[in-house]
Amino acid sequence: MSMKLLVIEDNEALLQNILSFFTKEGIRCETAKSLYEAEDKLLGYAYDCILLDIMLPDGNGLSIFQRIKELSPRPNVLIISAKDSLNDKLEGLDLGADDYLPKPFHLAELHARVKALYRRSKLGGQESLRFNEILIEYEKLTVTVHGKPIELTKKEFDLLVFFVTNKNRVLGKQVIAQHLWGDYTDDLANFDFVYQHIKNLRKKICAAGGKDYLCTVYGLGYKFDENAL
Repeated sequence: MSMKLLVIEDNEALLQNILSFFTKEGIRCETAKSLYEAEDKLLGYAYDCILLDIMLPDGNGLSIFQRIKELSPRPNVLIISAKDSLNDKLEGLDLGADDYLPKPFHLAELHARVKALYRRSKLGGQESLRFNEILIEYEKLTVTVHGKPIELTKKEFDLLVFFVTNKNRVLGKQVIAQHLWGDYTDDLANFDFVYQHIKNLRKKICAAGGKDYLCTVYGLGYKFDENAL
C-alpha cells in the first residue's frame, strides 16, 4: 500500500515498535517526538496519515490540529493516546480526527485502522482502483493493463498509485521523491532517479498496450493526465 505516515509520539519504545511494524508492511513511516518536531515535519513534507499522541513533552497534541487543517491535501489523523476519557475522544474527533485508538493497543489493530482510513479517504473504500484500462489491486500488489499483468517493482507500484490518486495534478520531482523515499532525500544533489522510475513505469504500461498518461510539465514536474492523447 503506497502510504506515508507521520507518528507523533514521545514514548521511544512504542515509537520504535510502530516504526518497525509499519516498515515491514512496506509503509513509509517518519517520526516526531514533540509538537516542535511535528510542526517542522508538516512544514516540509506531505503525509497520508498522522498518528497523534495527545500527551507530548511540549504540550497537548490536539493543539496541532490548526496546522493540520491548513494542509492540502489534508492527511487522515488517528489519535493514539492513554488519555482514553470520553471528553478527550470527543474533543479530538470534534477538532477533526478521523479515528481514536486508546493505549495499550495491538499493532495489528493499529495497522487495520490505518488501512481502513486510507481506503476510505484515498481509494473510495475500495480494495482496488481502476483507471480506464489499468487495474491496481492494493493487497495483492498487482497491476493489469487490458487484463494483462505487468511486472512492477515496489517503487513503480507505489509511484503508479501516487499518480493515479493524484491524476491531473502536477507533481514535482521533490514531492514524488519525498513520497516514495522519505525525508532523507533532503541530502540528495538531484532527483534524476525519479525520472528513471517514471521512464520505466511508462515503458511497462505502454508495452502492455496501455495509453501513455504520464506527461512531463517542463520546469514543474509530471502529471498523470487522463486526457492524454
